[in-house]
Amino acid sequence: MYTPRAFAIDDLQALDALFARDAFVTLVTSAPDGAPLASQLPVLYRRDGDALRIEGHWARPNPQAAHDGPALLIVHGPHAYVSPGWYLDKEAAARVPTWNYATAHLRGRLERFDDEAALADLVARTSDVFEARVGGDWHFEPDDERQRRQLRGIVGFRFHVDAVAIKHKLSQNHPAANRNAVAEALSAGDANAREIAAMMRATDS
Repeated sequence: MYTPRAFAIDDLQALDALFARDAFVTLVTSAPDGAPLASQLPVLYRRDGDALRIEGHWARPNPQAAHDGPALLIVHGPHAYVSPGWYLDKEAAARVPTWNYATAHLRGRLERFDDEAALADLVARTSDVFEARVGGDWHFEPDDERQRRQLRGIVGFRFHVDAVAIKHKLSQNHPAANRNAVAEALSAGDANAREIAAMMRATDS
């Protein structure tokens, strides 16, 4: 990921926040012929100091489910269009449109697994996390043969992280007056824009 110094973040708490906001990631690998493969997947994330644990699963027919080895995992944060008309120096500096956003790219290695006990544990923990977020009460029942049979349709993975790049592009390369004006304009926008405005203000505080 192209990350100018002004936008690079080295605090893993920023990664925690991105996963807490949206754990529906993009996982990128290469097919045997070199063609790129990408899947959008929910994952479980946990950090203990600098140690990261990321787990998820594919549908078994997904071609990516046959992959062990190098992978790129993209965590998506809020994003918003920035109009050059919002800058106070728009004429003097000949400003142009841009986009502010937050994201993280994790490089590492995938380890596949498909034993029933491990898959049952993964599905149980995953459903518990996401059911809680929507106020639901569905639980995986390991004693229910119908539910256990459905485990045959998935392949689990553990993603072992080798490198983390976190990027917050929040107009840090602009004068304070421009940043304040952009944050003010974004605060009147949609949910993504308001999140970016809040991040900009927190960065400047």
